[in-house]
Amino acid sequence: MNTQDLIRIGVPAGEPLQLAREFVRNYMAQGGVGAQLEGEVTKIVAEPAAYFADDLRAPFAQALSRPAFVPRAEPAPWRQWGADLDANAVQQMANACALPVAVAGALMPDAHLGYGLPIGGVLATENAVIPYAVGVDIACRMKLTVYDLKANSIPGQKDRLANLLESETRFGMGAEFKQPRNHEVMDEDWSITGLTNRLKDKAWAQLGTSGSGNHFVEFGAFTVTDDQAQELQAAGNGGLRAGEYLALLSHSGSRGTGAQVCELYSKRAMARHDDLPKELKHLAWLTLDEEDGQEYWAAMNLMGRYAAANHAVIHKHIAKKLGADVILDIENHHNFAWKERHVVNGVEREVIVHRKGATPAGSGVLGIIPGSMATAGFVVRGKGQPESLHSASHGAGRVMSRSKALQSFTWSAVKKQLAAAGVELLSAGLDENPGVYKDIHTVMAAQTDLVDVLGKFEPRLVKMAPAGEKAED
Repeated sequence: MNTQDLIRIGVPAGEPLQLAREFVRNYMAQGGVGAQLEGEVTKIVAEPAAYFADDLRAPFAQALSRPAFVPRAEPAPWRQWGADLDANAVQQMANACALPVAVAGALMPDAHLGYGLPIGGVLATENAVIPYAVGVDIACRMKLTVYDLKANSIPGQKDRLANLLESETRFGMGAEFKQPRNHEVMDEDWSITGLTNRLKDKAWAQLGTSGSGNHFVEFGAFTVTDDQAQELQAAGNGGLRAGEYLALLSHSGSRGTGAQVCELYSKRAMARHDDLPKELKHLAWLTLDEEDGQEYWAAMNLMGRYAAANHAVIHKHIAKKLGADVILDIENHHNFAWKERHVVNGVEREVIVHRKGATPAGSGVLGIIPGSMATAGFVVRGKGQPESLHSASHGAGRVMSRSKALQSFTWSAVKKQLAAAGVELLSAGLDENPGVYKDIHTVMAAQTDLVDVLGKFEPRLVKMAPAGEKAED
């Protein structure tokens, strides 16, 4: 019995059809009679509830009985930060809060249009994970290391620092090191899903690389005041005093491996929820009670550790070649989902918090919010704002598409802007120039109730993927 036969009998497309095929395979594997198969399927389609207690037939029967999508009667509560946000991003946030699994939401001041959930969107759900609300680049993150070297050493060491970035980083689609790098994450169990098991060798080859899109590695000047230094010391980062230091800032995620995890489990979620309207298609979810949801959760967390390892390798190799000690080390994910406890409708409960392009900002939690290649980024400490689901922006936020950027700017004008800002650009695409981003100071001013600023990073030497690379972000 093939797919066309199942459709002829009346099996709907999507998850029911997928599980019907699984039933056929299992039925025959258990010694079922082929001549009776069509009759078996017909009976299940006619009266699914009669087979809910039958181990062989129950998954297919239950898929046939799932009700059509019905949005929440009232959207889950949500709030936005910042003015003049992209109307399409605001609508995406409202759409997400109409999902039956939605519990609460928040929209950060750097928000812009994304797939399903907007970039800068935060969504809490009930026992469900949404692959596209995590994002294609699972566990995209920031990492900052501050060295025991003064920032005034940068001008005299520009060539040396540039050579370090060129030799110790790799950018672009499929980028690898000829001699693979090592990290204990590769000793973990990658067989937790069939996909991660197959992709382990690829992930190892790309360990310590940065991909393309808005990913970067850059040297810059980190400035901290007396008060900020004391606050950082109180947060467990002792030894830092007021001053300007040489620092390294990196931004990237889980590379092609994470993207394939997103693609596979997004397709499975969409197959389960093929009745979602077009505008909600990319918000299809998997419950954590089902096998696919558990697999995605395990793979997502492995990708989180892998993304952290990519940054650790970069920073370790550069610090070693630089011959400097690290006196401050801060990092955070901003494309991820966490199990957290939040008060919803007056009751504290466990929810799944998706932060797609949003920085964790729980009370006392340190994070990094970058600007652009020509503007400052900031070390921040979260205030634990309940309405933001303990979140803040993940950067300045784009104001235009990549295609529009290529039509709107010229390298000659951008290079003048970079020179005025004291920035030397080693490589990047024109679609990542500072003009495609919001003013970072306006964004920071819109979230003073979400974070405190504990230090400022100003780029000096910037490396990104060369022009023409397809964006991975």
